[in-house]
Amino acid sequence: MLKQTPFRPYHVALGAKMVPFAGYEMPLQYTGVVEEHSCVRTSAGLFDLSHMGEIEIRGAAALPFLDRLLTNRFSDLQPGAARYTAMCNADGGIIDDLIVYHLDDHLLLVVNAANFEKDLAWIRRHAPREVEVRDVNDRTALLAIQGPSAQGFLAQIYEGEDLESLPYYGVRRASVGGVRARVARTGYTGEDGFELYVDSNDAASLWHAVEGAIKTGALKPIGLAARDTLRLEMKYALYGNDIDETTTPLEAGLGWVVKLDKEFIGAAALRRQKEAKVERRLVPFEIEGRGIPRPGYPILVGGETVGKVCSGTFSPSLRKGIGTGYVNRPHTKIGTELTIEVRGRELPARIVRAPFYKKGSVRNS
Repeated sequence: MLKQTPFRPYHVALGAKMVPFAGYEMPLQYTGVVEEHSCVRTSAGLFDLSHMGEIEIRGAAALPFLDRLLTNRFSDLQPGAARYTAMCNADGGIIDDLIVYHLDDHLLLVVNAANFEKDLAWIRRHAPREVEVRDVNDRTALLAIQGPSAQGFLAQIYEGEDLESLPYYGVRRASVGGVRARVARTGYTGEDGFELYVDSNDAASLWHAVEGAIKTGALKPIGLAARDTLRLEMKYALYGNDIDETTTPLEAGLGWVVKLDKEFIGAAALRRQKEAKVERRLVPFEIEGRGIPRPGYPILVGGETVGKVCSGTFSPSLRKGIGTGYVNRPHTKIGTELTIEVRGRELPARIVRAPFYKKGSVRNS
């Protein structure tokens, strides 16, 4: 049986098309992908992300443990800050990509919904006795507000330290619409925005704090379909499409979250891969002309298959087909001409510099 988020009744009341996703019943779209996508790029949209998995790490040895468990560095992560990372197996394959938030007295790991049980078991397997690992998934609800107008909207229902002072990848406790929340300046769209973590029992109160803006059109609910087009325009990786346990962070272009000067699970394998040179890379490409690439389509260079499409869609912002795929190292340079084979048709494409969409309002300071 599919799980439901605390916000499901509101999605149904708004006429959302509900679909199975990662074991949950989730809204795919409300009024249409292009309209919802454009709303996030120009104003602000509201996402239910309560399907994401939450795991707390507690104890004096929590940060050293994460340094050994994850690819990024956490020994210097200060309270009130967050950091993106990968979690690898011994061969360097990506078990998951996740965000770690350093809260006042513990760390919160937010993982992909489909990987939650696997991640939790892996973390518990490697945690030392002095580290406590807590499953807080069912106790947590999550709404995200994303878009260039996100701060202006949230400020109307926010009570706490000046919202403008919260940096990108910062997190703090505050009251939102009278509800105690963890407010993080993070997101998956390329736009400025916030993710609001609350107790599941407070989900209804949080929704009521924003529903007036939904009714007036000041804030638009956004489904999974537009979330996918938004993230792909930024070349943000999607687990299960772009990354999994058969791919490494170095192949996926996530080398910036891999600190090879420290010891972590998979470090030895990644050092060997870097020394031998990575044989394939995840590249972004644009279709030249009409056509939409889809996952699994072959990627060719000079008539020879050199890879396959991992993620692909029609970009509402760029009005063209875009995608990602792993291709062999000799063919990974920007400007390389590719051919995407689509049901017997050959679509010309070209490797471009990421992100595809370069006008996002996401904050970098």
